[in-house]
Amino acid sequence: MQIHVVRPNETLTQIARIYGSSAADITEANELPNPNNLVVGQALVIPIVGSFYFVQAGDSLWSIARKFGISFQELARINGISPNQPLAVGFRLYIPARPKPRAEFNAYVEPRGRTVAPVLVQSARAAAPYLTYLAPFSFQALRDGSLKEPLLDDFPAIARVNNNTLMMVITNQENDQFSDELGRILLNDLAVQDRFLDNIVTTARKYGFRDIHFDFEYLRPADKEAYNRFLRKARDRFKKEGWLISTALAPKTSATQKGNWYEAHDYKAHGEIVDFVVIMTYEWGYSGGPAQAVSPIGPVRKVLEYAITEIPPGKILMGQNLYGYDWTLPFVEGTVAKALSPQQAIQLAAANNVPIEYDTKAQAPFFKYTADGKRHEVWFEDARSIQAKFNLIKELGLRGMSYWKLGLSFPQNWLLIQDDFNVVKRPQG
Repeated sequence: MQIHVVRPNETLTQIARIYGSSAADITEANELPNPNNLVVGQALVIPIVGSFYFVQAGDSLWSIARKFGISFQELARINGISPNQPLAVGFRLYIPARPKPRAEFNAYVEPRGRTVAPVLVQSARAAAPYLTYLAPFSFQALRDGSLKEPLLDDFPAIARVNNNTLMMVITNQENDQFSDELGRILLNDLAVQDRFLDNIVTTARKYGFRDIHFDFEYLRPADKEAYNRFLRKARDRFKKEGWLISTALAPKTSATQKGNWYEAHDYKAHGEIVDFVVIMTYEWGYSGGPAQAVSPIGPVRKVLEYAITEIPPGKILMGQNLYGYDWTLPFVEGTVAKALSPQQAIQLAAANNVPIEYDTKAQAPFFKYTADGKRHEVWFEDARSIQAKFNLIKELGLRGMSYWKLGLSFPQNWLLIQDDFNVVKRPQG
C-alpha cells in the first residue's frame, strides 16, 4: 500500500493515475467522506500491492534499496533499469511488498446505557477480521467479590465467527471511576478475593472468555505487592482452565515514577507473571487538558523503550487511540474537548476549507479553524501517524497493538494492519 498526502489542486483522478489505481478504489478503500473536496494535507491510502518511491535529492539506488531492505541489483531489475543508472529527482521506483511479521491486535468496545448502540456492533463486526482479541469493557468488580456485567449483545458471537479470543476485562470501577478502596478490598481481603476469583471463573466459562484481563487503576501505592500476589494466584487458577491472563498498565518511564496511577503497576513483576500487558500509551492530549497530540510518538517511544527493559517485548501490546479531539481555544481549565473520529476530522477540515498540517516531531496531523467567532484546534490520527506506530512495533519487536476504542471510524488503520502484519488468530475450542 501507498500513503499519499494531497497537494494543492490535486484530484482523486490525478492521484489515482500516479499509482495506477482508480478514483473509485481509493474512495472505497478510505471510505472517503470528501471525495470531491479533498483537503490539502489529507493522507490517503492507495490500495496497491507494494508501493512507489519518488527519488529525492541525495538519493542513490544503493541508499534507496537499503532503506527498503532489498539489494540494489534486485531493485534495478524490478524497475527495468541499469544498476549504474543515475537517478533524477522525482524518478518513480516500484518497491515490492515485503515479508510481514506476525502480530496481535486487541480492541476494546464500551457499550454504555441500557442497550448496545448499533454503531458499536457494526464497528466490532468490521474490525474483528483484523483482531486477535475482542474486549467488551468492562466487568466491574464489587466489594463483595461479585461482578457487574457489561452489555455483551452479539460480541461473543462476533468473536467466535472471527476467531477472536474473547477478552474478559475486569475493572475496579465504582460509578465509572477507578476506586483505590475497592482495589484495597479485592487485593487484601482473602475471603472476598476467593469469591471474586470463583465468580470470574464461572462467568468466563458461561460466555467463552479465554483471556482474563485486569484493568486495575488508581490503586494505593501500598498495594503494589498485594496486586502482584493476586495476579500470581489468579494466573495459577486460570491456567487450569487453559486461559490467558493479561493486565493494563499506566504509561511509565521509570520504576520509581510517583503517583497513584503508576506506583502499584510493577512492570517487572507483571512481565514475569502475566501472558501479556497492554500499556496505555495515549491521552497525552486529553479531553480535559490543553490541545496537543493524543499519542505523540516521542513520549510513546520513551514509555515503550523503558518497558522493554522490564518486560519481554513479545509480551507488550502498545496502546493506541482510535480518536482525536477538537479543542476550543484558548484552553480554559474545566472545559472539555469534543472527541471525534479521523473521518469526522477530515470532514471538519473540508467544511471549514482549512489545510491539514502534520507535526513531524509528534508524528500526528492537526488543523485549526474558526467557527462562530471561536478558534479551534483539532488533533487526530491518520495513515501517517498510525504507520509511525506500526514501524515502532516492528523496531522494538512488540507483541502488537491494543485500541481504545471501537465506535469511531478509522478505515485506514485496518487497511494498514493488513498491509504491515499477519494478524495472529487462535481458533476457539
